[in-house]
Amino acid sequence: MRLDPAVVQKLTVRMGVDGYVRILPRTHAATPLGLGLGKSRFSSPQDKYRILYLAQDVKTAVAETIVRDRFEGTSDRYLLREEFDRYSIASVRGNRPLFLLDLRYEGANLLGISTDAVRAKAQSAGRRFSQRLYDQTDFDGIIYMSRITNKQCLAIYDRAVETALEADSPAMNLAQVQSLTSVIEELQIVTLNFQ
Repeated sequence: MRLDPAVVQKLTVRMGVDGYVRILPRTHAATPLGLGLGKSRFSSPQDKYRILYLAQDVKTAVAETIVRDRFEGTSDRYLLREEFDRYSIASVRGNRPLFLLDLRYEGANLLGISTDAVRAKAQSAGRRFSQRLYDQTDFDGIIYMSRITNKQCLAIYDRAVETALEADSPAMNLAQVQSLTSVIEELQIVTLNFQ
């Protein structure tokens, strides 16, 4: 399926990246823009490209990276405090505007793709769509809304990471972020100390 050029043009945004954050395992703190293959919302189903995810704020980054669906079906919302010590956080900024496809609002519907591509827990529709976008266009990535916090997230293709983004290195220990306590409270998480 080819992407309709008129619709793609309507959904094209150029955006500067400033103040977005990325949470990553502490073992990779020295390379906060490092990329690996994986199975995520917009990753390549054929492992043809790598993708970097950024969140608009710390709360969204914690929700998307650490919390996800782990409390589904339970009223217990406990995490060990030490779990936050396993992660680092990097502030990411752009050195040029990014060329993004806007899927924050009606984009999926206008493109004729399943809204599951951007909002469902299952991610296969998003992977298939992203592969088409990567193969058929020169977009730097996708801007979309977190299904957990409804804040902006970016999925940046590998072809743009090295040329368009920079981050503080090494990344900061997530447990040292001043706003982490309020983020944990807003996400209604109870932290427990390891005994």
